[in-house]
Amino acid sequence: MVCCLGLVLLLLLLGSVSSAGGNRCVDAAEACTADAQCQRLRSEYVAQCLSRAAQEGCPRARCRRALRRFFARGPPALTHALLFCPCAGSACAERRRQTFVPSCAFSGPGPAPPSCLEPLNFCQRSRVCRPRLLAFQASCTPAPSAPDGCLRDQRARCLRAYAGLVGTAITPNYVDNVSARVAPWCDCGASGNRREDCEAFRGLFTRNRCLDGAIQAFARGWPPALLDQLNPQGDPEHSLLQVSSAVRALEGRSLLSILPVLALPALL
Repeated sequence: MVCCLGLVLLLLLLGSVSSAGGNRCVDAAEACTADAQCQRLRSEYVAQCLSRAAQEGCPRARCRRALRRFFARGPPALTHALLFCPCAGSACAERRRQTFVPSCAFSGPGPAPPSCLEPLNFCQRSRVCRPRLLAFQASCTPAPSAPDGCLRDQRARCLRAYAGLVGTAITPNYVDNVSARVAPWCDCGASGNRREDCEAFRGLFTRNRCLDGAIQAFARGWPPALLDQLNPQGDPEHSLLQVSSAVRALEGRSLLSILPVLALPALL
């Protein structure tokens, strides 16, 4: 039974279902399959994340490392299409939610999510996670003057920074198959007297008008998004690991000291 379920998930991830029904996530999977680099990198993370070689469960560290490699080295138009494909129904939304094998890369190992302070504290000490979170904070801070919370030239940076978090200790994902809401695998029910810090961190995902606006703008510009892969010129500015001047200005500060400032516009 486990073998059969694994095969079904593998087929779901690698795009074996026809897109005749207008499923944009299937379209994205097929576009990735048609690109040699995208398909190779995606096959690598699927193989790692579905592996059950580790006795205690999935090899989460190797799974997440392969995911970081996919989003760092894959063609951005294709990797973002897989991550942000717009959905009008639950079948499409569930496929989108399953994009990077969340049972290994996102949730667990326990049945209940931990306090958000746990992955955040780990991220603060991680040379992989910390700069990516700083980049996300700097790129996705809501702009009060923008109608959707995100300036036009800020949207692409915000999506790149969000994608850069996938494969880290604070990997975010879609929380269900009926909406486009995202959050890390954590909550704030057991955060004690640090609940405000916890809610500020989680609010960067759940109450972020810029992030929501960037995802919606990507959906509205869907057809050109896939055509971007035809542009052969690489742009160093698009690197997921690029740290802008705004990020460098934050480097010396505690992440928790920055959270209330960045979360405030999203709460207004």
